Amino acid sequence: MRLILFLATGLAGLMLLAGLAMAKDWKTIRIATEADYAPFNYLDAQDQPGGFDVDIAKALCARMQAQCTIEAEDWDSLIPALNAGRYDAVVSSMAITEERKRQVAFTDKYYDRPSSFAARKDSKISAWDAAGLKDKVIGVQADTSQAAFLKGEIEPGGAQVKLYQTQDEADADLVIGKLDAIFADKILLSNWLSRPDSLCCEVKADVDLMRYARYFGEGEAIALRKNDTDLKEKLNKAIADIVADGTYKTINGKYFPFSIY
Repeated sequence: MRLILFLATGLAGLMLLAGLAMAKDWKTIRIATEADYAPFNYLDAQDQPGGFDVDIAKALCARMQAQCTIEAEDWDSLIPALNAGRYDAVVSSMAITEERKRQVAFTDKYYDRPSSFAARKDSKISAWDAAGLKDKVIGVQADTSQAAFLKGEIEPGGAQVKLYQTQDEADADLVIGKLDAIFADKILLSNWLSRPDSLCCEVKADVDLMRYARYFGEGEAIALRKNDTDLKEKLNKAIADIVADGTYKTINGKYFPFSIY
């Protein structure tokens, strides 16, 4: 019996030491990104990951005084590779969804993708809600969060929602007057509105993403393994810090003419 107790005590001690040895200080962090979703993530001329996501990741690592490696990984492999231990974090414009929350943990958001209505500059529409859009024809790309929102919130008020296979098709119909408005990701709209063929049109109104989170999700965040709660805490603090000290604003301004936070 004494021998059993001795061995049990010794084993418990070894397990404790092993646990301490495995405890991470997070001075080195392995980060994955898709590198195929410009301007958020891409490979630069030197074949190195770049973009908004990568700049944010580097700023967070600097704030945490951590040495980070950032590697490109196929989108479909990001979560499996994270959970397999190949990476410690995924910084790749990954939206927080209920399905993903069953597989990984998420930090606080580091940006939201705003969605907006655009119309011709001379549009007479005065209210961008179900009542104001009654009897109007609104174009949207099919199978998107924006389409689900229009179908669920705007169409019941009497608007006609016209679905398109591509956003470019909807944009073109707005230009020639076949639509009263389009509804899309504001970043995509901003890129389109900077082109000469869209001088007729402008962004008219944004949608409150928090109010309609059931359509648009809870924002984009960093994915982590569920048991790495200490890393999550460090990253959440770092996100808050770079927002507070202006670092985030500087990075945002490098890529977008409006805040995406």
